[in-house]
Amino acid sequence: MKNIILAIAILFLFSMKSLAQTDSTKNSLSISGYVETYYAYDFGNPSDHNRPGFVYSHNRHNEVNLNFGFIKAAYATDMVRANLALMTGTYANANLAVEPGVLKNIFEANVGLKLSKNKNLWVDAGVFTSHIGFESAIGKDCWNLTRGILADNSPYYSSGAKVTYTSDNEKWLISGLLLNGWQRIQRVSGNNTPSFGHQLTFKPSSKVTLNSSSFIGSDTPDSTRQMRYFHNFYGQFQLTEKLGMILGFDIGAQQKSKGSSDYNTWYTPVLVLKYALAEKVSVAARGEFYSDANGVIINTGTTNGFQTYGYSLNMDYHVFKNVVWRIEGRGFTSQDKIFTLNDKPSSQNYFVTTALAISF
Repeated sequence: MKNIILAIAILFLFSMKSLAQTDSTKNSLSISGYVETYYAYDFGNPSDHNRPGFVYSHNRHNEVNLNFGFIKAAYATDMVRANLALMTGTYANANLAVEPGVLKNIFEANVGLKLSKNKNLWVDAGVFTSHIGFESAIGKDCWNLTRGILADNSPYYSSGAKVTYTSDNEKWLISGLLLNGWQRIQRVSGNNTPSFGHQLTFKPSSKVTLNSSSFIGSDTPDSTRQMRYFHNFYGQFQLTEKLGMILGFDIGAQQKSKGSSDYNTWYTPVLVLKYALAEKVSVAARGEFYSDANGVIINTGTTNGFQTYGYSLNMDYHVFKNVVWRIEGRGFTSQDKIFTLNDKPSSQNYFVTTALAISF
């Protein structure tokens, strides 16, 4: 039944496009899509084909699969906007596992209303992509083929309402959010505590982007409420015509128990460098460290918790303007033996991934 409903919804999106082509709204409605297929080989050779539990994108081993695909209808006028995007793929299975029914197939579903005729001030409500981080589910928009540990373990999506202001010169974006929780469409049962967030983006020039985002709330029932405080910061810089750099740092804290003044903390720094070898070819390298000794986000049950370095190198080739082929080698090194290699516990994990993506 769920697949039938999804198919009907996709047909509805295409029918909207057909109507738009013969209607006065044709300049207000657009249809777009994205498909990313991949093959990943984990040298730990997991028999169930599942990569480590903290990996939520490109997470299937030794099989050709669909990481992420969506079809999207976007409607926009001077005073109203709306987005509806339906998705499928291993990304959706992993990241929306806790969502019920057809909610697992929602990538975006939101409506916005402009609050001022003269200023770029909007209120939006529904399901939208997360305000946190420089990586998204859409691989072509990310410098690396796979997502970083910090991206995979912070919200990819949010639901609720937000007010967003963009300055006239488009250098500043300020947003305040009221959320249903930490990457939640449906609230945790028994949780009635509101969650909040902010986003502040400054673009002093076309070569520099600075971003600050936050989350404040609880991801547990009120009876055992543990408040969570999280902040994400990153800077993206185009250092030369060919060389770009991203610096990021996330830090979070969560109460050890309800009403406690003691907190468990986690943090992660990341550095990404991208270099254009030619018009259609680029390479990118990433280094990161994720420290969650108390297992707030990634619980290993080991002595030192999750304290892991990640490193990767990928190459992209733009076959056409809207088609990109990518290949990446990546590794993890952890303080504890949380991986499996040659059927034995290991502190290291290595894998290669290749992907082909098309946008339309």
